[in-house]
This record gives sequence, structure tokens and C-alpha cells, in this order.
Amino acid sequence: MLRTAFIALLLVPLAFAQAGAVEKHKLALQISDNDPAKMNAVLNVAANVSKYYSDKGDEIEIEIVAFNAGLHMLREDTSPVKPRLKSFKQSMPNVSFMACENTLEAMTRSEGKEPPLVENAERVKAGVVTLIELSEKGWTIVRP
Repeated sequence: MLRTAFIALLLVPLAFAQAGAVEKHKLALQISDNDPAKMNAVLNVAANVSKYYSDKGDEIEIEIVAFNAGLHMLREDTSPVKPRLKSFKQSMPNVSFMACENTLEAMTRSEGKEPPLVENAERVKAGVVTLIELSEKGWTIVRP
């Protein structure tokens, strides 16, 4: 009986720790169109989802993956949403931007030089492969 009481006392802190644990959510958003309205929809989704989980006390990590024509949204020279991207960098550190290197290489070949990316864009080898791998790791994939 003493042993059972001892084990129960050991498990009580574990139960409280699990009850107070912050849930971590993971969302990947796709942008593959050179369309400012679609990119603004992606950014709106990111901001709204981030706020929703923050208000609940949960954490969320969001990756916005740009490929094909959507890479224009992360280009320093062509992005119509640069002010919003800068704002995200400053106010939403849980949101990151991924630029497809395959698309970047194709643009480099057709334009004769590598297009510049906004400073908060990270490179990934292949945008679609990144989405597949994130999905396999349990991320939710959405194309707004």
C-alpha cells in the first residue's frame, strides 16, 4: 500500500505538467501564383491562425512555401507585398518564408541573373518536396 501511494505521488506532478503543456501546431501555406490577392490571402490566413492560437495560449509554427510563379511574392524586385513581409518579420517570428531553389534557378536561366529575394526568405531545394516532407511530419498543408 505504501508503494502504491508513493507511485501515485510521483505521477501527480507529471499529470499537472501534461495538463499545463502548451500545444504546438504546425501549418504550411502554399503560394504558387504571381497574384498579390492570393498572397495577401495567404498572409491573412497566417496572421489570423497565429492570433487564434496565441489567444488560446497555444503555439503555432507557420511556413509559407513559394514556388513557380508564386516566387515573385518573395522577390525583392517584383514582390507587391514587401511591406507586409517586412511587418511579418518584425511582429510574427513564428512565420517563415520558403523560396523554391528550383524555381529560382529557372528564373536565373531565363533572366540571365539570379533574382534577389527579400531578406526574410529562406531557400529550400524544391517547394513541392518541402510541402510533401512537412505533410509527412504531421504539418497541415493549406492552399488559400
